Amino acid sequence: MVERFEKEFEERFGGGCAPLAVGSGTDALHLAYLLAGIQAGDEVIAPVFTCTATNIPFLYMGATIRFADVEKGTLNIDVDHVKRLITPRTKAIVCVHYGGLPCNMDELHALAHEHGLIIIEDAAHALGATYKGKKIGEISHFTMYSFQAIKHVTTADGGMLLIKDRDLLEKAKRLRWFGIDRSAKQKGIWENDITEIGYKYQMNDMAAAMGIAGLEEFNDTLALRRRLLARYFDNLKDLDGVKCVGEGYTDREHAAWMMTIIAERRIELQAHLRANGIESGQVHYRNDRYSIFGGRQQGAFPNMDKLEDSYLVLPLHTKMNETHVDRICDVMKKGW
Repeated sequence: MVERFEKEFEERFGGGCAPLAVGSGTDALHLAYLLAGIQAGDEVIAPVFTCTATNIPFLYMGATIRFADVEKGTLNIDVDHVKRLITPRTKAIVCVHYGGLPCNMDELHALAHEHGLIIIEDAAHALGATYKGKKIGEISHFTMYSFQAIKHVTTADGGMLLIKDRDLLEKAKRLRWFGIDRSAKQKGIWENDITEIGYKYQMNDMAAAMGIAGLEEFNDTLALRRRLLARYFDNLKDLDGVKCVGEGYTDREHAAWMMTIIAERRIELQAHLRANGIESGQVHYRNDRYSIFGGRQQGAFPNMDKLEDSYLVLPLHTKMNETHVDRICDVMKKGW
């Protein structure tokens, strides 16, 4: 079932990249970092604003994280800041497609080409997104997807890594399973030696079966979420004190995993929504707030500093319809 899920996922999203199903999106990222050759002391540029899963694997590896600021309009990685962070020790750039809106991949790849860097995409939010007609998953050296419980496709928990260099696939499979050549072992021709450190990162058949079922209904899921997101954008376009994150881009298609706004008096708005039975929250936080990453870097991220007290995630999920979006927006229009 795992092999079937990998094959079906590759056919739909891979664009010629090799698929590797694993136990979580974090597993996939760690394997991508290992396959990219990142070692202790190497520098990696990564978003300061993301789920901690993007950056924690670097702590396993002893790599040095150079956090990059966010773009004001998208909360994606700020390419101009990335440019200033590149040093001779930089090995890779990691980008996150926040909420499902693709990053500026042309500029990131231009930087990678100029400096000989590897691009790793954290596409946990972005299943089904496209950038200038290309699927997210067929553009960069490595692309990770998450199948955690509330993603577009879920395997309860799980992930997929798409690998541009197919010659790396066999090594990836060994790293996924304790460093063992599992195919050779099952054929009885394994030499019973382990020569590289591996992990228990495999996906099981029950999870893969859920993934296969999720792919069958994926088109409907994506279409619904995009309709809901568009409804939010339309309803809130003229509301004072609110700006929709990721609105108005025509060169990329949003995967509509999250609906995020920048709001004046966010705390008061959140309380107003809750008083009307509407849950909202921030979901992700700037990573430099956490002691494990060295703590807050004062003044290093002016865009994040400006936005961290004003971004808010509104409900967007498959149990909703357009009427629910209208009600949420009507509550907001009453003021807070």
